[in-house]
Amino acid sequence: MSVEATTERVLRLLALLQRRPSWTAAELAAELGVTDRCVRRDVERLRAVGYPVHATAGVGGGYQLGAGTRLPPLLLDDEEAIATAVSLRLATGGTVVGAGEAALRVLAKLDQVMPPRLRAEVRAVHGATETLAAAGVEIDAELLVTLARACRDAVRVRFRYADRRGAEAERTVEPVRMVATNRRWYLMAWDVDRDDWRTFRLDRMHEVVATTWRFRPRQHPDPVAYVQRSVTAAPYRYLARVRLHATAEEVRDLVPPQIGRVEEDRDGWCVLLAGGDDPDWLAVHVARLGFEAEILEPPELRAAAARLAERVAAMATRGG
Repeated sequence: MSVEATTERVLRLLALLQRRPSWTAAELAAELGVTDRCVRRDVERLRAVGYPVHATAGVGGGYQLGAGTRLPPLLLDDEEAIATAVSLRLATGGTVVGAGEAALRVLAKLDQVMPPRLRAEVRAVHGATETLAAAGVEIDAELLVTLARACRDAVRVRFRYADRRGAEAERTVEPVRMVATNRRWYLMAWDVDRDDWRTFRLDRMHEVVATTWRFRPRQHPDPVAYVQRSVTAAPYRYLARVRLHATAEEVRDLVPPQIGRVEEDRDGWCVLLAGGDDPDWLAVHVARLGFEAEILEPPELRAAAARLAERVAAMATRGG
């Protein structure tokens, strides 16, 4: 058999190993149309160029592509290559320190080896896409890795945390999940000292250390919903509840999840919940949505809406 045919078969074997966690020798042989012995030789060829293929003997055994001491090249199909390139392009404007530069380097490597037909498709997507995002707070990648491992391994984390006024205190938590918005990263965790669930902004965490103290994961609220409630209501002096004559989906298109929470209501209405320290600011933003509205609470928001209406009416009549 020619070298080209052997190389093509080995690449097909690599693609199969990347497709699912484990294969038996018989399954691989059937997929490739070769013998079990040929599969074993091809596995050795992959190992020789740095792919850590693990073999398990006996019933239920087989081959599995594992992690090695270095990252070997990945084999991507057309859809995976396009998805990777587009994702890397979006990552260049992300909120992780250093990730933008790394994404650009990987994108350059991928673009260099990508077939012309795929390169044209990727560039067409890039050319037709603009990213609209507010400036975010950059987070150190090492912090993300530390917290991700702590969530995975169920170990407590200790850190110093600065509140909204800048006062710092040491916290010990049992982390559950990180939640990212387009501007900030948050950690949902059980606060050991306060005996309750808490949300922590990653950019306010310092001296973060994953301990060796393992904990038994407890029942917890949905992390995304919990963080959204925390960041839209808890930190603020006023919590606005406003009925809007619009579908929940229409309002969600205008209100980012870190700004407000939208709940379904009846008869074509929905309820917006948003926090703020200034009722006048809240009134302006509710008015800007452009929907018929009914203020449910607080009373301060009704008063602010009345003041806003008077000012707008005066603007409309002045100089007429």
